Amino acid sequence: MEHFSVKTVASDACHTVWEGVYDFFHASQIKGIQVLEPRISNHNLPLIYFSGKRENVLVYLSNAVEKTCKEKNFQYTGIWHKWGSYGFTQDGRLQYEEYYPNALADTYKGVSGYIYSCNHLEKCEKGNIGIPDVYVSSVPVKVDFCEYIEDAYTELLLAEEKGLIKIVRYEKFIQKGEAWLRKVIREEYENNFDHPEYQFFLKCKFSEITIHCENISINSPGSH
Repeated sequence: MEHFSVKTVASDACHTVWEGVYDFFHASQIKGIQVLEPRISNHNLPLIYFSGKRENVLVYLSNAVEKTCKEKNFQYTGIWHKWGSYGFTQDGRLQYEEYYPNALADTYKGVSGYIYSCNHLEKCEKGNIGIPDVYVSSVPVKVDFCEYIEDAYTELLLAEEKGLIKIVRYEKFIQKGEAWLRKVIREEYENNFDHPEYQFFLKCKFSEITIHCENISINSPGSH
């Protein structure tokens, strides 16, 4: 959830223990944010996204596409494609699914970040984007509390242990989802010529699938 510009304050304004008295949550790897301000979102509107559940924003502390590319020294200067292998259960809990082995640890282990909390959102409305407990604001929002997350992976496992979220490991997911995954990954690869960083990520994590995509190349001016 990083559709915002920021005003920053000293990093010591963040806490390592959540006080648990706030209503709206927003995750970022940017430290010291004092005011969140709307920017153009994936839905082409200047908005800020929040969740009414702290545990639901933990997945936004890392982007697997960006992390993989940087670790493998893939040079890219554009806007990173977002990777989100999660949905929601019938009772509204976030469900993270591992689409490749050890995806959760690979994406979140050792990753730090910040969760920004607010008590009040002016001109706020329930986000009509098919995601439970999402709220959006079209005006700047003052941050009331900042929580430092030392390790996103540890926090996700803790949320799972408490029953707040569900994590489906690769070994279980692939038993029923392999055919669907192959179809989706192939389509994603073939439909994203304008995102060489995303194609690079897909080749790294799903090489057995992408190798069968014919006449496709990730060579472009932004990929070197």
